Amino acid sequence: MELKVNGIAFIGNYLPRQCGIATFTTDLCQGMASTYPDRTVFAIAMNDTQKGYAYPPRVQFEVAERELASYHRAADFLNVNDVDVVCLQHEYGIFGGQAGSHIVALLEDLRMPVVTTLHTVLREPNGAQKKVMESLTELTARFVVMSKQGYEFLTELYGIPDEKIDLIHHGIPDVPFVDPNYYKDKFGVEGKMVLLTFGLLSPNKGIEYVIEALPAIIEKYPDVVYICLGATHPHLKREQGESYRLSLQRLVEAKGVESHVIFHNRFVNLEELCEFIGSADIYITPYLNEAQITSGTLAYSVGAGKPVVSTPYWYAQELLADGRGLLVPFRDADAIAQRVIELIENETERHAIRKRAYTLGRDMIWREVSHRYMESFERAREERFKKRRVFVARTVDKRPAELPPLNLDHLRRMTDDTGMLQHATFSVPNYDEGYTTDDNARALVLAVLLEELGDTVAAEARQLAARYLAFLFHAFNPETRRFRNFFSYNRTWLEETGSPDSHGRALWAIGMVAGRSKDDGLRGLAVRMFDEALPSAQEFTSPRACAFTLIGVMEFLRRFYGHRGAGDCRAVLAERLLDQYLGNRSKSRGSDEWLWFEDIVAYSNAKLPHALILCGRWMERGPMVEAGLESLEWLTKVQRMQGEQFVPIGCNGWYRRGGERARFDQQPIEAYATVSACLEAFRMTGEERWRKEAQRAFDWFLGGNDLGAPLYNFRTGGCFDGLTPDRINQNQGAESTLSYLLSRMEMSLAEHIIPTPEG
Repeated sequence: MELKVNGIAFIGNYLPRQCGIATFTTDLCQGMASTYPDRTVFAIAMNDTQKGYAYPPRVQFEVAERELASYHRAADFLNVNDVDVVCLQHEYGIFGGQAGSHIVALLEDLRMPVVTTLHTVLREPNGAQKKVMESLTELTARFVVMSKQGYEFLTELYGIPDEKIDLIHHGIPDVPFVDPNYYKDKFGVEGKMVLLTFGLLSPNKGIEYVIEALPAIIEKYPDVVYICLGATHPHLKREQGESYRLSLQRLVEAKGVESHVIFHNRFVNLEELCEFIGSADIYITPYLNEAQITSGTLAYSVGAGKPVVSTPYWYAQELLADGRGLLVPFRDADAIAQRVIELIENETERHAIRKRAYTLGRDMIWREVSHRYMESFERAREERFKKRRVFVARTVDKRPAELPPLNLDHLRRMTDDTGMLQHATFSVPNYDEGYTTDDNARALVLAVLLEELGDTVAAEARQLAARYLAFLFHAFNPETRRFRNFFSYNRTWLEETGSPDSHGRALWAIGMVAGRSKDDGLRGLAVRMFDEALPSAQEFTSPRACAFTLIGVMEFLRRFYGHRGAGDCRAVLAERLLDQYLGNRSKSRGSDEWLWFEDIVAYSNAKLPHALILCGRWMERGPMVEAGLESLEWLTKVQRMQGEQFVPIGCNGWYRRGGERARFDQQPIEAYATVSACLEAFRMTGEERWRKEAQRAFDWFLGGNDLGAPLYNFRTGGCFDGLTPDRINQNQGAESTLSYLLSRMEMSLAEHIIPTPEG
């Protein structure tokens, strides 16, 4: 199954903060956005100062490094946005808590898969670092490392399966292969042999050893100049000022090479950095510590086709292998001088190294790296889909009987003077989508059920019922004798005739009012509307339109049992629905058991057997009852894929005969239809298993689902719109909210059910 990654959030430092992680995160984020312009790409930036930084618009949220609550807020922000994958840039020192442990709190709150890029992999982590890494391993779907050494450490030292790791080069800008002399005049070094080191200055960079090597180099080649580009690391500067840079300048004076060393004390932008690199004849990385699994400065220089002299830290050993550069021992100025002189003297070899380095760099440009990251993101999302967190519920019969308190806040929010609005953006009504007869019919059914709760909400229920019934009254088109469905917010009908399904839903709601409301005014209008709208329904062949109509007819007949038109319509549609089931069922052969009404299981499925059970019971048609119970039992098995857990058919493809059932997107309407049908089966048979099936479907709203997360929002009283492979759709529209409230009401009223299996 292809799961397209549309929304990507990067967590890390971000420019203009001055550090290597910030540069990497910014470049990767921009690379992904450029390579995939149709996707949503943004960043969450870590702040190490209270003031923060003047970030570009791509940074949508800032996290205070030392404030744990800020990490939880960031997770909430990610969860409510349309994010498919989070990509974490991990370095112990950029997060708060012991060994950067605050980031774990953020990851624990996330609902989407995480891909973690490791900028440091320690061979000998201390206790706190090891604990953080264990948490990352548990919470990360995939790891990205930028060197084979890092890959080997993860598998051999940390026990991470190799299939969970992606080896992706450090990205680099795509620069042309040009002669260094092209850029030298920009920096006043034309005619010089330029040595370059760049990056934030700190004592572990080993710059002093290059300075100590210069006298020997200059003695042989007086036209050599050494450019040291980069501001002092901000953290070092806050603690020690410019003491390290001053020590380097004093060393330059002591060695007598003042005219051969240029310090550029600034953090340059990418364009200028590429020009500096372009001007270099030889690049030098004299780092003092071997435990470095990546280096952006080295990657940039190799990718630009620069011959490199470097100390043998892990990343340099790997990137400069196969003749792409030269290695020297740590803290050895003489070796640096010797290697630089060799490269100056041997122009042929110097250019051969350049070409080998530049060739490797073609696989490292950000466009190629972005493709590799997208492959990793897609794998992470696919793996999350395959390995969803399974909700482990207590057995249904041991669950407490208490239902969540009835909360009508969101119902009220979604209802205006016209009726029930169709959609919401998060929990806010979306006026642009207007209204539908479908939703106002469902809302009317709910209002009738609310009235039956008694005095606590009866008055409000009747007011709501009047509003929803008025909408349906306006929706009925006397010229076509059918209900229209879609109504814009500016009070314009968008069609002359709605679907048979919407007509059937309207009849179901009107039948509820006529058969069960205690309000004479509501009931009087409902009876009149029912008589006008019913004749059109007898021509319906859609199984769902038949089912909705039949349920409405049965509700109408509660009070008006002798109504001839309702009785005739019931006889026609019930037999039609039964014939559809028996005709399709007869095609089943052997293991191909397909006990359903069509060759596809689609939406509002349980309403079909529900209608047969209800009609068969009151028409005393045994075969009809048997067909209803048989098809409902088959459906509940199809919808129970993991033991005790309810898994409705997803709307992303449905379930076609002979094909694979769609697991997602799961819709609340399916849970409601199953609750209602199974409670009807319990009334009919008295068998406790049907009540348990209803409870199982209701538990889906409360967390008994693939993600183990509730779709009912206890705070707002609304219900989220659906379940996707790795998160919940955060919108709380009418259909979803009504599906929960209808299920909640039917479960509440079912507590008083006295089953009558004798019919």
